[in-house]
Amino acid sequence: MAIIIYLLLQTPKRLLCNRLRIPAPITSLLLILALFSLVGAVGAAVSVPASGWIAKAPESLPTLQEKLGFLRRPLGYVEQGMQKMQQLLETQGGTAERRPQAEAQTSAAPPSTSAGIGSVGLTVLSGTRAVVGNLFMFVVMLFFLLSSGESLLRRLVEVMPRFRDKRRLVEISEKIEQNISGYLLTITIMNTLVGIAVGLATWACGLPDPLLWGTAAFLLNYIPILGPFCGVVVFFFVGLFTYQTWWNAFIPAGLYLLIHVLEGETITPMLLARRFTLNPVLVILSLFFWDYVWGVIGALLAVPLLTILKIVCDEVPSLQALGHVIGNTPKRDDATGAART
Repeated sequence: MAIIIYLLLQTPKRLLCNRLRIPAPITSLLLILALFSLVGAVGAAVSVPASGWIAKAPESLPTLQEKLGFLRRPLGYVEQGMQKMQQLLETQGGTAERRPQAEAQTSAAPPSTSAGIGSVGLTVLSGTRAVVGNLFMFVVMLFFLLSSGESLLRRLVEVMPRFRDKRRLVEISEKIEQNISGYLLTITIMNTLVGIAVGLATWACGLPDPLLWGTAAFLLNYIPILGPFCGVVVFFFVGLFTYQTWWNAFIPAGLYLLIHVLEGETITPMLLARRFTLNPVLVILSLFFWDYVWGVIGALLAVPLLTILKIVCDEVPSLQALGHVIGNTPKRDDATGAART
């Protein structure tokens, strides 16, 4: 996350350092403070309506069941089939092995209330400690990347034996940084526009808390395929909670899907000139892998990490075959017109 944010902040950092002559450490602190102020302001604005929807969800379940009554019969058939399958498995496995375990569980003394409260407190404390520790590492890493990242490249150039190797290393690093920062900046701007469009669409539909739904659309748009699918499901259920009839619930979900199709299939590919057409199979594998490793943050970072790998492979001659496997890179038009053929 620190490396990706560092690449996103390279353009404003150089603007402040080169144009305004602000020292790199002070520029790094200013950018980090601006980043956390923006995230904190949006989080504070979104946390109150999000907690309200979470608290209101259990009370809305009866209304939801009533509006989805036409699905009760098929869902009942599925439930009966699952129960019969479970009974069949229990019959084949036998219940004799479970009796000693059940007797041991019933004979054991139930845990006290104080012990339960203590275990919950320890869990919350350990989770808070982990979050604070990760946040501290992120801030420290981002600060030193912004303030001293270029000095590391300078040292690598100095240790190269030949001038040709030095020039090649500088050219590759500049191309990689320019392409990656341009890609991430384009995706972030487009996701922001998608969030604004979804927020305006939900406001026009009469849904409460449009800022919450715009922020959700902004974050979900970083996760291809799975993110928009989850967004359609979320907006459908939000419509069920809001409108009186179930067919009106398709309006916000349909508008969200329309905005996503316009952005994902037309505008963003046109802006990127289809330079980063990734293999869908590898995109899904990357999503599942990084979600398994890092959870939700991994799912958000999966595609940027895969894109970074492709750009690096495209710029390094010995890795261009791997870059071709990761995604399709259109050939640049030559003067002879061979690329068009």
